[in-house]
Order: sequence, then C-alpha cells, then structure tokens
Amino acid sequence: MRNKFYNRLEVLEKEQQQLLQRVNEIEQGNGVVNRYKFPVLTAAHTPVFWRYDLNSKTNPYLMERFGINAVLNAGAIKWNEKYIVIARVEAADRKSFFAVAESQNGIDNFKFWDYPVVMPETGISDTNTYDMRLVQHEDGWIYGLFCTERRDPKASEADQTSAIAQCGIARTKDLISWERLNDLETPSPQQRNVVLHPEFVDGKYAFYTRPQDSFIEAGKGGGIGFGLSESIEKAKIEKEVVIDKKIYHTVYEMKNGLGPAPIKTKLGWLHLAHGVRNTAAGLRYVLYMFMTDLNDLTKIIYKPAGYFMAPEGDERTGDVSNVVFSNGWIADEDGTVFIYYASSDTRLHVATTTVNQLLDYVVNTPADGFRSAETVKSLTALIDKNLSEQLVKVENGQSENKARTSLK
Repeated sequence: MRNKFYNRLEVLEKEQQQLLQRVNEIEQGNGVVNRYKFPVLTAAHTPVFWRYDLNSKTNPYLMERFGINAVLNAGAIKWNEKYIVIARVEAADRKSFFAVAESQNGIDNFKFWDYPVVMPETGISDTNTYDMRLVQHEDGWIYGLFCTERRDPKASEADQTSAIAQCGIARTKDLISWERLNDLETPSPQQRNVVLHPEFVDGKYAFYTRPQDSFIEAGKGGGIGFGLSESIEKAKIEKEVVIDKKIYHTVYEMKNGLGPAPIKTKLGWLHLAHGVRNTAAGLRYVLYMFMTDLNDLTKIIYKPAGYFMAPEGDERTGDVSNVVFSNGWIADEDGTVFIYYASSDTRLHVATTTVNQLLDYVVNTPADGFRSAETVKSLTALIDKNLSEQLVKVENGQSENKARTSLK
C-alpha cells in the first residue's frame, strides 16, 4: 500500500509539473486579438497539496480530499514585474474563493501561490464571493471589488435559491494582507460587476455599477451604471446613472456589465464589457467594447456594433455553456494588452492585442444601427469601398501593362 501511495503521488506531481511548464501556442486571430491554444488556468493547475492529503497514514489511498471544480473569472494586474491574476476558484462544494497565480510572461507557466486569499468578512458573513476586479488606484492602494452573495432573508424555507448580491470592497498593498471595507451602498436593490475607476473624479471615488432589480434579473434598471462616492471606507453612491443601457435585439439585450477597469488612452477610456442575450439554447455571454470621453466618463464616444469576442470551439462547453467573461486585463508599457477571459464558467484563457489595435477597432468599426436595413447599409459601404479600390488597382495594372507593351 505504501508503494502504491508514493507511486501514485509521483505520477500526480509529474503530470502537474508538465502542465505548469507547458508552452502556450499563439493561434492566428482576426486582426484584433490573438487567442492562445491552451487555457492558462484550470482546476488541474491548482496545487496537488490543495486537493490531496499527502500523508500516507491519514490518506493511504491518496484520495482527493478537497475537490476543485473550476478556475475562472480573474482580476489581473502587473505587479513586481510579474503578471498577476486573482482567480475565482470554485470548490466542489460550490463555494468560490480567491487565489493568486503569477507568470513571468503573462501567457503561460502560471503558478498559484501556496495559500488562497484570506478575505476578511463584514458584520454579515459572505456565503459566496467571486469575480474580483483589481484596480491600482491613484490613492496608492490596490483595490479588489467583488460580488458578495448571501441568501435572501425574506425567502421562504422552500426557496433555497433566492439571494442578494452586493459589491464587496477590500484593499491591499501586497496582495497578501487584505483590509475589508464596507460593502458599496447604491440606490439599486442589488449590484454585480462593480468596477472602481483608477482615478479620482472631482476628488471623489468613481464606480461603474450594474444595478439589478433582483439576483438574476437586471430588470428595468439594467445596464452599466456610474456613480461617485465621497469616501471609499464607507462607499455610498447617492445618484446612479446608466451610461450604457440594455437595447432590444443586441448582444446585450438582457444584461450587460463592465469587465475590468478601463484603460486610459490618448483618445479616451477603453472599456471591455460583457453582454448577455437569450437564445433557444439558453443565455449567451459575449464581450464587447466601447470608449468614453477622457473628461466625461458618462459620455460614450465610440461603440462598435456586436461582439468583440465570443465563445469559440471548446470554449463553448463547460459548467455554463456558451459563455465568455472577462474581469481582468493588463496593458503593458510597450502597448501590449493581455485579456484574461473565462470560458463557460470552467477555465481561464488569455488573448493578446495592443492598445493601437484596440483603438483602431473601437474607432473605425461601424456602430450598431439597431435595424437590419442599417446593418446592410454598413456592409454595402464596405463592399463598395473594397470593389472600387479593386477596380482602381485593375485599371492601374492594365495601364502599366499597356505602357510596357508600347515601350517594347
């Protein structure tokens, strides 16, 4: 039995080492982003000593004692010259917690820190915490904003699904020790996908919100909201305005929320968001982009039609199928952008692009006309442009050929 234990342990550790050291392979993209072949984090990437009791006396069969179901929606930050993600790790008991993983290059060899994040609680315990947005704020703190979920105390005993979601706030200087602040207060009954703007606005803390009427349904207040708070320690938004609302027959007709904190560019603030629509097969989550004015964060100045990224291939399958979701990206000093996105609530991927490519995409991609006729008009304009330019090339080519013939 002892030999079987250590033989099995050797195989487990060898398999994980191969996984952690696997080189990721870039896959040709659509000119906007490049996906990579392998997920950067999965349940199998979590340390063996998280999942197994490695004592042959207390676990002679080397059984898995702590099951990990999925690793998904991760906040991201460049810190101490390393690419850091704080992932949502979902245990087999359905409870999520946060764990830090780091990489030297941002695309592979991500390795979890030995211990998960110990997140302090407020006076009301969190049943579940997930989907942290990481923000390096100009006040000097690193903030983590996340969803804290608790059972609805007004629900009947027969109803064990009704919940209340709010925005939890914590801050740190080292990503190890966290100070928990009060949950964000807003005029909305519930909140998810709240993001802290990295800069002060009129001396106040600025938040992007997603007001909800209930735990599942966005309701009449759905959309990406915006509000200001005098304080971060006791954050409270008195006035919440929706800057990007749900719209019928779009990729964000049911729900939409901001992903990571926006990237500041020379033209405006780049935003990555998720949109949800209903299909015969269920809800479909995609990513889309828009840009807001540098000085007026509530003013959208560019917004391409449709989705920026959608599930492809194996990304379509998982615990919640047909989903891509992102709450973390990193803009490097050289302009490279690393987008960390989860597929089907199961695994974490990376895609790369540049700030210049994103600017080109957001500024020059046609906006949504919200009618089939407008979609055809946009396509026709592109076809006309391409065919007319092709005709010019052909005519120029014929002229050159005639000139060469006459010279002979």
